[in-house]
Amino acid sequence: MRLDRFRRARARTAMALAVAGLAAGATAGAGPAAAQPKAAPAPAPDCSAAYRIEQKLANGTTWRMCWRHESKAGIVLQHISYQPPGETRPIKVLNSAKLGQIHVPYDDGSEEYEDLTTYRFGDGLVNLAPGECPGGTIRTVKVREPSYSDSTDVKGLCTTTRARGHAYRMLTDPLDGSARKLYQKQGKDLLVYAVNKVSWYEYITEWRFQDDGTVHMNVGATGSLAPQDYDAADGQGWPIGKGPKARALSHSHNVFWRLHFGLDGSSKGRIEQYDSKVTPPAPGKPAPSNRTTRTQVTRELAGDARNMRWWRVVSATGKNKDGHARSYELVPGATAKYPGRGFSRHDVYFTQYDKCEQYASGNPGCPSGHPKSVDKWVGGQTLTNPVVWVNVGFHHIARDEDQQPMPVHWQGFSLAPRDVTAMNPLTPKELAGANGQLD
Repeated sequence: MRLDRFRRARARTAMALAVAGLAAGATAGAGPAAAQPKAAPAPAPDCSAAYRIEQKLANGTTWRMCWRHESKAGIVLQHISYQPPGETRPIKVLNSAKLGQIHVPYDDGSEEYEDLTTYRFGDGLVNLAPGECPGGTIRTVKVREPSYSDSTDVKGLCTTTRARGHAYRMLTDPLDGSARKLYQKQGKDLLVYAVNKVSWYEYITEWRFQDDGTVHMNVGATGSLAPQDYDAADGQGWPIGKGPKARALSHSHNVFWRLHFGLDGSSKGRIEQYDSKVTPPAPGKPAPSNRTTRTQVTRELAGDARNMRWWRVVSATGKNKDGHARSYELVPGATAKYPGRGFSRHDVYFTQYDKCEQYASGNPGCPSGHPKSVDKWVGGQTLTNPVVWVNVGFHHIARDEDQQPMPVHWQGFSLAPRDVTAMNPLTPKELAGANGQLD
């Protein structure tokens, strides 16, 4: 029975490849038979050239965005769009993306920091050495009150590209005796990153934009362990000196990102939550069943990640060429959720847009009486213009290898395109006719 199923699957694959070959046209090297759409005019820039990032990657994808600098948040990216091969216009993804807070509580309760709002994280932007931006460009950032530079012109923003390995690989298995064919492509990313110093710690804020539309947002902590913490007064710190000496205090880094989506140019996206439940085999069936349900998140929500749970932000206006609504899925990274504060108890928050709500905790910009943390903004408003807050925690128990200097430890998450394009945006031309043709 299993062999028969495998054979049928192979036969369907062979049929799909044959259809794809016909769709590629009779002329060798021809693309799909349908006339190719004319290229749209170049999009009008959203910012001046000095603040514009535009990168066409080797596989044909172009990412465009603007950047600016804030004294608290550091680098802010705006008007982010993605244009893969085959799309005549850029696809708007985000209105803005930035850090929303770095909350650092110590295990013994002696200290608790909010690195963005209390220590003006953005002013800690540091100059990058040429070797820190291999093959790229280091841009000058105007910092009004720099903490670690003698000049307000800080060479602190790197834009470059980097190979990431396989974008895909597929070896055909034809049943007609013809030779197998390998389809493989190596992926490329646009990297945008900066380094901000807060006391002993140095944070690498990195955005990676893949040629297939995926976006990774990460923060890497490096620098030094704070030497004044080596006494570990709680008696629980990890010894990093000879014998039991120099016990470094353990602490957490709770990093928040603030994302304001603008899919297809509209801020009126909707939020959906998906949960899957596996049940034992039903009578007459050999395997367990897995049922996935969708919940429309119509009001503000403080959400918690669970096994087989995920969320997506869905475009209010745009569809791909198959007629499916474009969306981006939130893909959380590894986290150590810190329950000590209300704002750090949840993995994601969806709030209705309010211009004054900029930081997940210690928010300074709202009128008197307005709550200062994201957990208190989830008040049940209808989500017509949602803002997404992602919280990823890291519990740092020091080790001998953390000195000196401290290796980078990363925390972050990804945004994965879901139905943004009708097929893999890097599909080779000869497979372009395989869309939905496997039956």
